Amino acid sequence: MGMPPLVIGLLGSPLLNGNTAILLDRALDGARDAGCETEKIAAAHLDFKPCMEIFYCVENPTCKLNDDMIPHLEKFRTLDGLIVASPIMTMGIPGGLKSFIDRFQVFFMAKYVRKSPLVPAEKRGSRKGLFISIAGMALPSVFDGAKMTVKAFFTIIDCAYWGEILTNDMDHIHDIQKRPDVMEAAYRKGYELGIALGGKPLTSPKQGISDNPT
Repeated sequence: MGMPPLVIGLLGSPLLNGNTAILLDRALDGARDAGCETEKIAAAHLDFKPCMEIFYCVENPTCKLNDDMIPHLEKFRTLDGLIVASPIMTMGIPGGLKSFIDRFQVFFMAKYVRKSPLVPAEKRGSRKGLFISIAGMALPSVFDGAKMTVKAFFTIIDCAYWGEILTNDMDHIHDIQKRPDVMEAAYRKGYELGIALGGKPLTSPKQGISDNPT
């Protein structure tokens, strides 16, 4: 029996128990119920520097900066699924998450400059990513900047932009748990992601979710 798919949840919010974190946890619950192994990373609480443009990664498969990012760069080579969860700040993603993403110049240089991607060949066509985001304002374009960044990130690390859950107008709802529809959507998408990655359900899906999600 092979190893279960690995799904990493990347939290962009600095709040470890805020609305974004709650939705990420629900999505990871769904992925686990679909038979995946899961891990959560809180970007804002790691000890690392932003990309300093040393360009060591132009010729090397790692980063010159030896900090908390190094083991995560390794994990991102072999993950199967990625869930990025972030609030919108100043019409984009928060600085901690952006700095985390920028350190993946290591993957960019390997893929586009040296033509030797860090992601194993057998995983490049199967990795899938989910983007979960909430915004205070009800502007129709409020997610545009964040989506562009996340889609670019997914492309760089050979992870297809597979799905999204975007909830705006949250300034009027301070507790996401008062939006059971969004809570359910997060769980459903996490479960569907796990199934799409080849997970074998460990338990019946909750809240009436189909065993055969589309």
